[in-house]
Amino acid sequence: MDISVVVPLFNEAESLPELEAWIARVMKANNFTYEIIFINDGSTDTSWKVINDLKAKNPCVKGVCFRRNYGKSPALNVGFERAQGDVVITMDADLQDSPDEIPELYRMITSDGYDLVSGWKQKRYDPLSKTIPTKLFNATARKVSGIKNLHDFNCGLKAYRKDVVKNIEVYGEMHRYIPYLAKNAGFAVIGEKVVHHQARKYGKTKFGLNRFVNGYLDLLSLWFISRFGSKPMHIFGFLGTLMFLVGFIAAIVVGASKLYAMYHGEPYRLVTDSPYFYIALTMMLLGSQFFLAGFIGELIARTASERNKYSIREEI
Repeated sequence: MDISVVVPLFNEAESLPELEAWIARVMKANNFTYEIIFINDGSTDTSWKVINDLKAKNPCVKGVCFRRNYGKSPALNVGFERAQGDVVITMDADLQDSPDEIPELYRMITSDGYDLVSGWKQKRYDPLSKTIPTKLFNATARKVSGIKNLHDFNCGLKAYRKDVVKNIEVYGEMHRYIPYLAKNAGFAVIGEKVVHHQARKYGKTKFGLNRFVNGYLDLLSLWFISRFGSKPMHIFGFLGTLMFLVGFIAAIVVGASKLYAMYHGEPYRLVTDSPYFYIALTMMLLGSQFFLAGFIGELIARTASERNKYSIREEI
C-alpha cells in the first residue's frame, strides 16, 4: 500500500464527507493505493455514524472510536499502530489542511529521502489569539529541539516514512513534538514544505490558551527525558553529590571555627547555635535525597508500559 492517511477528529461530522471525497479524488488522480484511518476521539456529535456511512461507500475507509475524549496524541498513536502504507500522512479533520498537498509530500518521502516532512502554514487564516502564541511556541521549540529548519511544529499536515511511526510513541500531548521524537529515535532527515492553509469551514476551533501553557511544559518534559530519561543518575546524582559536598564542607567549617576558638581561649558558641550548621545539615539531607532519587530513577527509567492507556469501543 502506498499511503495511509491518519485523521484524528473530535466533533467534525460536517466536514468528514467532504474531506473523504477530497482525499479519494486526489488518490485516484495519482493512482495511489491508500487507506483513510479516522480516529474518532470521543466525539459527542454524529461523527462515528458518518464514518460508518463513508465506510459503506468506500472500502478504503477505516475507523477507530474511543469511548471518551483522550486527546490528539493517543489518537495519532492508535492510527500509527494500524497504518500499513509505505508513507503515512496525518491531517486534521477540519478541512484547514489540503489533501492536494499529499502527492508532493509523498514524493519528498519516497524520492528526496526524507524521514519526515512537516507542513508550514506560512499564510494562516487564524485569529491573532492563536497565531501569536504559535509563533512564540515555534521559536522556543526550534531552540530547544535543535531542529532549526522547521517553522511550524504544530502543523497537523505531516508525512512520515513508515519506519518512523512504527518506532516512536506519541503520548500525553506530545503530538506537537513529533519531529523532536523522531529525531531522538534516530530519524534525523527532517524537511519542511509550505502548505496551503484554509479558513475553518465548519464547527469551531479546539485551541485554547491552556494548550499554549501545556505546550511549554511538555517541551520541558521532552527535553529532560531526551537528555536524562535513560540516565537520570547523571543529573540527580550530580546535583545530589554537589549539594552534599557543599553541606559537608560547610559543617566542617562550622565545627573547625568552634575548635579554633576553644584552642585559643576565645569565646565561642555552640555549633547548634549557628544558622550555618542547619543550612549545612539541610544541604546534606537534600543532597542525599537527590542522590537516592537518581538511583530510583535508574530503576524505573523508560519502563512505564501504560503511558498510552485508552479504551477502544469499536473498530471497523
